[in-house]
Amino acid sequence: MFIFRPRYGLLAVTFFIIEVLIALYVHDSFFRPIFGDYLVVFLVYCAVFTFWNTHFLKAATATLLFAYLIETLQYFHFVYYMGWEKYRIVAVALGTGFSWVDMLAYTLGFLTILLVEYPRVKFSQKQGI
Repeated sequence: MFIFRPRYGLLAVTFFIIEVLIALYVHDSFFRPIFGDYLVVFLVYCAVFTFWNTHFLKAATATLLFAYLIETLQYFHFVYYMGWEKYRIVAVALGTGFSWVDMLAYTLGFLTILLVEYPRVKFSQKQGI
């Protein structure tokens, strides 16, 4: 079922802008690859939760599984297999190299979402919101 949550939409746009700024201006070996992967979980989660009327745990789990899928595709060199490496935006979006550190970053992002959302939902339930 569809719903619109403008706060999550705004957060998704904010995380998208941060990700673009990181991609354009940060060229290091920690912040860009690891923190960028950590933040992308928030971006996808907020984008999904903006429109998907479900429990936050389902949305967060779907986001984590999606991130794992993309990383697994990187393991199998999917971008090269499909011949898409010449399309920079596709290669950047899907990635070209598998990393267990990326899997850890996605997992930490997922756990952070749970740490933030669980108390928020419990508070809302107590308040009758």
